[in-house]
Amino acid sequence: MATALGVLAMLAGAGPAAAGRGGSPAPVAATGSGVVRGQVVDGAEQFLGLPYAAPPVGDRRFRAPQPPARWSAVRDATAQGPACVQFAPFGIDPAQPRSEDCLNLDVYRPRGTRPGTGLPVVFWIHGGGFVQGTGTQFAGRTMADDHNVIVVSINYRLGALGYLGLPGFDAETPEGSGNWGLLDQITALRWTKDNARALGGNPGNITVTGQSAGSASVCGILASPLASGLAAKAVLQSGPCTLMEARSRADAHTQGTAFAAGLGCADPATAAACLRSVPLPALSAAGMRLPVPGLTSGVPALPVDPGDAIESGRWNKMPVVIGSTRSEGKMFALDQVAMTPDRYPAFVARQYGPLAPEVLARYPLSAYASPFHAVSALVGDASFICRTSATAELLRRQVPTYRYEFDDPDSPPLIGLDLPGLDMGNAHSAELAYLFDFTMQARPFTARQAAMADRMKRAWAAFAWTGTPNAWGLSPWPPLTGRGDVLKFRPTGDVLFRSFDDEHHCGFWNSTAAPGL
Repeated sequence: MATALGVLAMLAGAGPAAAGRGGSPAPVAATGSGVVRGQVVDGAEQFLGLPYAAPPVGDRRFRAPQPPARWSAVRDATAQGPACVQFAPFGIDPAQPRSEDCLNLDVYRPRGTRPGTGLPVVFWIHGGGFVQGTGTQFAGRTMADDHNVIVVSINYRLGALGYLGLPGFDAETPEGSGNWGLLDQITALRWTKDNARALGGNPGNITVTGQSAGSASVCGILASPLASGLAAKAVLQSGPCTLMEARSRADAHTQGTAFAAGLGCADPATAAACLRSVPLPALSAAGMRLPVPGLTSGVPALPVDPGDAIESGRWNKMPVVIGSTRSEGKMFALDQVAMTPDRYPAFVARQYGPLAPEVLARYPLSAYASPFHAVSALVGDASFICRTSATAELLRRQVPTYRYEFDDPDSPPLIGLDLPGLDMGNAHSAELAYLFDFTMQARPFTARQAAMADRMKRAWAAFAWTGTPNAWGLSPWPPLTGRGDVLKFRPTGDVLFRSFDDEHHCGFWNSTAAPGL
């Protein structure tokens, strides 16, 4: 059997079969599982659909991820793997294949990268409320080739398959149950560290990044002892660590036991094995009816809630970039698009009870284009933006912390939300197309937006390289201090902003227990 290095040597002189697109030589890399052959696309090299764990099917369903099988022949890595099973009726292309066998990742690197080059690695975790989404929507070709970094985008188990807890699972899992998706992410991060040098990266310089539920997942990684030493920096986009409190182990068990009983697996002695035998369509249908899942604390993989871990100082400390979009709440106020002015006070009263007069005073209809915009502002401020502020304040007292706000009121909406009369500028997820070659972008950029996207990629890459998001030609971005310096990314030019918390009424929201979403 040829060694990995021997195969690489043979491939170096390979003929047309090893060619990438446009006649470029197909890149090869020797991973720990075997040699892979990728392709060159849009100036970057990419290796797609690489398995970082064994398929979590059959007896491996509801278990911690296991090592992938090795291969001896050169593996083709020119096609993305399937998305994980989705537990929401929207979010990805309906035609995209999906499967339980989904623990794969995509790697993007600058053309000509060789083993040992030592490039920083940007490790990306997609969002989607822990129920939908896929890493395949986030190509990193432009960031990799234009800014000289390696980008890794991963899949992880979702919904019931990713976050179901059960006493029977705990009995057979040292890490504890309820965090299969988090364990997938940590396993993918460890795979990336183990294979970074072979891919041309620096195993000691990995920046773990995520958005929304992906950002909450980064918080889980920061709080998990299993992830200690795997990453050097973190980026939290629209998912502060204080937004979604992890369930207790007891609550996860209660939910999991009820879920199992609904599928005919009520006997505690056999529930674990029974759930592994449930046909996927039945399990998926039942999972659609579950409450939004999330992380489970009180288990070895996550001893305490991530927000509590950061507040107490017991976490995997590293420099952090953290931020939000200016109008996060639009995505979560879509059911109020048709709200009329006369219904606005009643809505606020239902949502905020005795706080309603104060909320109405801070968010008067006269200050907004429509009731939808008013609801979007108060929901976004209460849920995401001011909790981002609170998380940033906890972080900046312990590590270098850089805070931003994405502010492009004409940002392209997501596909499916590009509807006449619907204003989704600056909504939750708006920044994704500015950082990645994002498949859900509904319309192309203007010249100014393209320039803004390049500045954002440069800042993220600079942070990955040096631990500070400052680079030549960019607006100065100082670490957060008590003055509240926030860098606003704008198409007309980025500016440092010091009245951020006042603009979003964070003094009010962070002093109350008011609901956000």
